[in-house]
This record gives sequence, C-alpha cells and structure tokens, in this order.
Amino acid sequence: MIIGIVAIARNHAIGKDGKLPWHYSADLKFFKQTTTGHAIVMGWNTWESIGKPLPNRLNVVLTRKGEIDPSDNVRVVRSKSEVLDLASSIETDTFIIGGASTFETFSGEIAKWYVTEIPIVVDGADVFMPRDFLDGFMEGEKIDLGEGLRVKSYERVFAT
Repeated sequence: MIIGIVAIARNHAIGKDGKLPWHYSADLKFFKQTTTGHAIVMGWNTWESIGKPLPNRLNVVLTRKGEIDPSDNVRVVRSKSEVLDLASSIETDTFIIGGASTFETFSGEIAKWYVTEIPIVVDGADVFMPRDFLDGFMEGEKIDLGEGLRVKSYERVFAT
C-alpha cells in the first residue's frame, strides 16, 4: 500500500527554510514506529533536510538533481513510475514522506494518510500542503500523542 505521512501546522505549513519548523519528540517517535521496516519515498529537498538515510527503512530518493552514494538502504530513482514499480515489487508498505511536490506527485496513488496535527501556526513558513489534499478520504482512527499533538488516519473512498 502507498501511504502518505505528514505533520501539518494549523495553517497547513509543513516546512520553513528547508526543514521542519517544529520539534516534537512524540511526532518523531510516531513517525519512526510507523515507517520502520517499510520503504520511505522522499524528494531531494527532504533528503537534504534529513541529511542521512533513516535506519531500518529502504530510503528512496526521487530526484533528477543530485547524486547520492548508493547503499543497502538507499535507492535513487528518477521517475514516479520507478517508485511505483519498486512499491509493487516489495513486500512492505511504501510511505510518501515529502516534500510538497512529492506528495503532489503521488496524490492519486496514496490510499491512506497519517496526518499529525501540529497545534501551532508557523509564521514565515514556505512549504504548505494544499487545503484539499484530503478530499476523497474518510477520517478513521485518531491517536493522541500528547503535547497537543493528534494523529488522524484517512482512507481513500473509492467509488463503487
């Protein structure tokens, strides 16, 4: 399954100056627990902001830009179709982790979302999720992470 996972501020901000504009250990712990053992797909800017491969996951970087030293848990792909081929050939879920253009690229393929609601408004944010990114999805499970954070899952509603 292809799953989107994002933390989003009240004003739909997800980034500022090339990084997350907040630090909540509960959100990072949720992200780690949810994605460990799976594939994570990110664009170049997200790769640069993380700075290294995340352990115990297949790190897939979708880019036409830079070169990355390949390793056992890092793959560089150049197209959406390469990501989809990879996702269909592995036995784990594939998490789309950002940034905004990568979420947009896979908006039609994401079957489920995990959205962490960050209880702040980020002044000066420069990367946002579209206000309608959950159109066509139905809210499901809610998880309280503490610190004012709440994760909501959303499943795509398929017309019958």
